[in-house]
Amino acid sequence: MTNCGNRRRAQIGALVALAFFAFVIGAMPAAAQGVVTRDPAEPAKGKPQPKIMARPAGAIARSSIDEKSMRALIGKLVACGTRLTLSSWTDEKRGIGCGRDAVVARLNEIAKDSGGKLQVVVDKFESTSERTSGKPIALENVYAILPRSDPKLAKTIFIVSGHFDSRPTNVMDPEADAPGADDDGSGVAVSVECARLLSKARPKGGASPYRATILFAVISGEEQGLLGSTHLVDWVKQQGYTVGGMLDDDIVGADPAAGAPHRVRLFSGNGEIDDADSPSRELARAIEEIDGRRAIRMIFRVDRYGRGGDHYPFYKAGLPAVRFTEPLEDYNHQHQTPRTENEIEYGDFEKYLNFTFMGDVARDNAEALRQLALAPEPPSKAKLTGAVTTDAKVWWSAEDDAERAGFEILWRETTDPRWQVYDFAAAPGETVLKGVSTDNHFFAVRAVGKNGARSIAVPTEIERRPPPLPSPTKQ
Repeated sequence: MTNCGNRRRAQIGALVALAFFAFVIGAMPAAAQGVVTRDPAEPAKGKPQPKIMARPAGAIARSSIDEKSMRALIGKLVACGTRLTLSSWTDEKRGIGCGRDAVVARLNEIAKDSGGKLQVVVDKFESTSERTSGKPIALENVYAILPRSDPKLAKTIFIVSGHFDSRPTNVMDPEADAPGADDDGSGVAVSVECARLLSKARPKGGASPYRATILFAVISGEEQGLLGSTHLVDWVKQQGYTVGGMLDDDIVGADPAAGAPHRVRLFSGNGEIDDADSPSRELARAIEEIDGRRAIRMIFRVDRYGRGGDHYPFYKAGLPAVRFTEPLEDYNHQHQTPRTENEIEYGDFEKYLNFTFMGDVARDNAEALRQLALAPEPPSKAKLTGAVTTDAKVWWSAEDDAERAGFEILWRETTDPRWQVYDFAAAPGETVLKGVSTDNHFFAVRAVGKNGARSIAVPTEIERRPPPLPSPTKQ
């Protein structure tokens, strides 16, 4: 009976294992199961196989990141005690003015090393919100501008930003300490380090390679209601710039989980567009493609749940804007007045930062900015036609550009997050995708420079034709 019982238990165990295995396999995607898809091929005779141009040479090396200077700048910001927007702008040792001075001093050093290419601007303005008690208050943003003389793209601007104000638990208390090492000393350090890296970059011969202008922003008033970034949207328009992309770095300095460094999260909203994507979503895709999936984790929502950052005013204005944020936030170390309660330490201190991770974020921002600023202007007025036919027709326009190699026509399944290259076209106009349904994929076009740099993608618009509906019944 003992041997029989053992065999019986073994048989039951084997059946349970097989059932579990079948359950797991059934839950796996079809591709992982090795299942052959049973959809018709599009196009039936195989898609074109365009030659994919290499990305621009001269990628920024991780070893070129100056973590020591990033640490030093954050240390100076923390030493200001508080940088609440409502604190003093004139006290040299405590308050937001102390933080401004630290940023301006560091940017002036970088501008000097750049040979005068980098222009440092202190932008003074007033703003009002519920968190200013409804009263206008004085604010200041700091910009370092790397202008370009390309007549086509000199007024296209790419922005990287961090905010230098901080806050304690009570966002209206200018007296409480608010070290703000991570929120957002880390973003300030990333923006300033990008200024150092990109203002020194030059190809053989010494001329700057960038076609577009780059602005390295350090913004105030974020914690009081995105005041500085809202003002920056207006300032950019007043200067006559077109925003090519805005990269906001906010809380990008800590990565305490085991196995660090991890990927940085990149938030992007979808906007109000049907059957397509917002400029912000296309910017996120471009950044992930430049930096790689091992570095970037795309999050398809405008920001963390119930929260906001300085990219938001740009996003709401219909401009391409995204937010970088660390992988797993520790809420004991942000928006907290320093204290110890129940043996738990609260406060946003430098000791909780991970400079290896922060250096990775700086490198990823700088390389994305470099390639985007090297790229041609995106195409315009991309359209998709061919409804109720067997061929999709993609049409787009673009101004002449001697530095452009052509255009990549992109497509993806409607459920896929990333574009694939379908074909390459040397000139704007219409390209017919023979045997490709207009219904089963999304389509886009992007410009490619002779240097291999790509613009962000421009999704095709479609003609909106709602189905016929019954006429209202007359009463």
